[in-house]
Amino acid sequence: MFKPVLFVGALALCCAALAQPSRCPEHFANGEAPEFTNQKLAAKSVALCFSAYAVMHSGVSRTPLWSAEQLTTERLTASKKMKRQNAFHPEEKLPSDQRAELRDYAHSGFDRGHMSPSGDMPDGQAQYESFSLANMVPQNAENNQKLWSAIENATRDLARRRGQLFVVTGPLFEGNAVQRLNQRVLIPTHVFKAIYDPSARSAAAYVAPNAPGGAYEVISIAELEKRSGVNFFPQLDARIKQAGMRLPDPEKRVRPFR
Repeated sequence: MFKPVLFVGALALCCAALAQPSRCPEHFANGEAPEFTNQKLAAKSVALCFSAYAVMHSGVSRTPLWSAEQLTTERLTASKKMKRQNAFHPEEKLPSDQRAELRDYAHSGFDRGHMSPSGDMPDGQAQYESFSLANMVPQNAENNQKLWSAIENATRDLARRRGQLFVVTGPLFEGNAVQRLNQRVLIPTHVFKAIYDPSARSAAAYVAPNAPGGAYEVISIAELEKRSGVNFFPQLDARIKQAGMRLPDPEKRVRPFR
């Protein structure tokens, strides 16, 4: 079922980037989409715009590299009224050989983990779009349903208190080798959620192993950029990226590394 692969090596062998300029600036802080600092990540990458989020999809990993959204009090008031209706589907905007299919996840033991969560979506169209596999990574079931769910709730609570946040969520593929789901979809070693508060001009990120347990880190955006090869908030001053900000504990019973 799982086949180890060298992720960076695989990227280096792939064809030229297909990423497009942002056509949906409303999802990004100051209207500026994340940018690659490691250009190997751009191989077979495609930018997709949806009504409530945007994604940079990799045809190498067959997952998003990041998924971006703007959270506001008004949006979350609307999303709270939405009843979840599962509608997982492959993304037809992507080439068939570069996208994940439902069969890749079937009987794998991994959840189809949302990067931009369905619980953030303000209406039926947005919720349906959030179930695109272009917005999913193979996520450890316990991580997805417990710790990561708590991190998503903590982020929503923070957005309600602050009024507006820009959030970029995605996977990390760290180490010498990662595994493939169904020999096709790369399995992240970690998942992250980068958060920028424009009113306070401060930012930080949650990072958690894609594994059971309650372990997670809160790190600066500068550190996350080094680990990911992506500049998540291009307009931010370097001092803001390096300083970090205090993020809420997702659950009292969960202790961060620091």
